[in-house]
Amino acid sequence: MSRKYIDCRDYPGDVKCSVALSADSEEELLEAVVQHGTTVHGYKDTAEFRDKIRKEFKEGTPPR
Repeated sequence: MSRKYIDCRDYPGDVKCSVALSADSEEELLEAVVQHGTTVHGYKDTAEFRDKIRKEFKEGTPPR
């Protein structure tokens, strides 16, 4: 199983965010990203949001 990550710096928006999240499983990463996205960025936790996020996961660890 390879580590997966997503990095907010890759998605510029209204909130200048430098958070990068990674996990050993897609499910764990998805839950962390949904929590971050809803509380910090104001996204709604919908099936569409979760599908969109999952498609953006990258293999490995975020760059420093």
